[in-house]
Amino acid sequence: MLKAAIFKKLPNFAVEAELAIDQGILVLFGPSGSGKTTILNCLAGLQKPTSGQISLGDRLFFDSARNVNIPARLRRIGYVFQDYALFPHMTVKNNTLYGMPSSAMLAKKNAGNANALAEILAMLRISHLRDRYPAQLSGGEKQRVALARALMMEPDLLLLDEPLSALDADTRCALQQELKKIQRIRNIPFVLVTHSKKELDALADTVVFLNNGKVATPAAQKIPLGWATGQWA
Repeated sequence: MLKAAIFKKLPNFAVEAELAIDQGILVLFGPSGSGKTTILNCLAGLQKPTSGQISLGDRLFFDSARNVNIPARLRRIGYVFQDYALFPHMTVKNNTLYGMPSSAMLAKKNAGNANALAEILAMLRISHLRDRYPAQLSGGEKQRVALARALMMEPDLLLLDEPLSALDADTRCALQQELKKIQRIRNIPFVLVTHSKKELDALADTVVFLNNGKVATPAAQKIPLGWATGQWA
């Protein structure tokens, strides 16, 4: 189970939230600037919370009281960035293999990695693209490659920062179904950021509503009415 109590003080803003999820997809939902990506970065180890605690199962990633802060590279957390963050000089194959934890592991497990690569590319229906470069890919194809790279490391948690926001409606709908299928197959928690009500309805098993850096409750009218009516979809 992922458990997190995060307080992050920024120059003109503070983020404070508690999360808990065992399996399924937890959606961080709210308008731009509400602190969603900051929470992802704290979970990943890319930003250090001002205070709090983050754990996954029996592994403690961060505890301000005990001065624990495990580096991002040791957390086994996959991260799909909003802009895909693919290397333009690498093929689909090499971008995906870059998700391996280390070059040493890659050298030790060549046969196993080849099988894992083939399996992941086939699952995401991009095997035929393995020798292409990012400039030769559509938005949906780039997103699948970014997801493949994150899965290649066999993560215990997958973070996705607005992964579908730049896609057309048909591609977005198809990838929503693929994300749900992959989560069931991998059986690990996903934490996904969106400000789209449609994505929330399609993907969420658990929802954390955020507004101005705080967890909000729609029923208590602590968030804009537009969230309930889907104005940001």
